[in-house]
Amino acid sequence: MRSAKVSRNTLETQITVELNLDGNGQAKFDTGLPFLDHMLDQIARHGLLDISIAAKGDLHIDAHHTVEDIGITLGQAFNQAVGDKKGLRRYGHAYVPLDESLSRVVLDVSGRPGMVFNCKFVRDSIGEFEADLINEFFQGFVNHALVTLHIDNLAGNNAHHQAETIFKAFGRALRMAVELDPRMAGVMPSTKGTL
Repeated sequence: MRSAKVSRNTLETQITVELNLDGNGQAKFDTGLPFLDHMLDQIARHGLLDISIAAKGDLHIDAHHTVEDIGITLGQAFNQAVGDKKGLRRYGHAYVPLDESLSRVVLDVSGRPGMVFNCKFVRDSIGEFEADLINEFFQGFVNHALVTLHIDNLAGNNAHHQAETIFKAFGRALRMAVELDPRMAGVMPSTKGTL
């Protein structure tokens, strides 16, 4: 089982993430941010990842530190769980629609952090959740998971739908990228010999 448990404790947040890349979509979230819990659930279920996240943050200020630090901690857990990367498919991609919304996510378990985020949310907030924090979550993940990630919302006029298609597509792309390819067993998926 490719799994990891990581805790991150700062003056702003206390976060514990448990991640199993070879799971079946089991999810348990207690972040204090119901909309984020709903989005994290999309990653777990559509990525067939078992994810447990417990977070306490300075939500009396705002959600920024909590959301970013959850992304960071999940990225750290991913980087540990993926191991030496031998045999991985390495690349993953997904298009996901939800009614009028459509998003595309493409990623590379490259060993290098890089992100392009193209989404103009039609509202600044989704309920009480600030839409720009979605970018912060993924940037935190990318910086510590050491992946290259392209996120494009291609259509949408409902901010909730835009966000949900992004998280679902991310889960499906992640699932594809970390899948073990039997034809690549024990082989590093890079001409450099390292990732």
